[in-house]
Amino acid sequence: MSKGDGDDPKGLIFEAFRIEGISAEQCRVIFLDWALSLPDANESGPALERLVEKYAPDHENHPMLHVIREGMGETATPRRRGGWRARRPA
Repeated sequence: MSKGDGDDPKGLIFEAFRIEGISAEQCRVIFLDWALSLPDANESGPALERLVEKYAPDHENHPMLHVIREGMGETATPRRRGGWRARRPA
């Protein structure tokens, strides 16, 4: 996996790890752009796992790694909304 691969089509994550002094807020914006740029066939969960495997050994305290892990937590536990409890009379 390098700049412009299937897990990071535009190389956004790759570049974020190269930016000196990048903030968590900037990483979140980059992460959103990354998520929107994934091809429809790619699932974000497995791609995020591979990105963590790639970058964690050398960048454990980087804000982008923290943002990726936050993203994994949100995609790993989808919440059901609605159902019979939402439709029952009050």
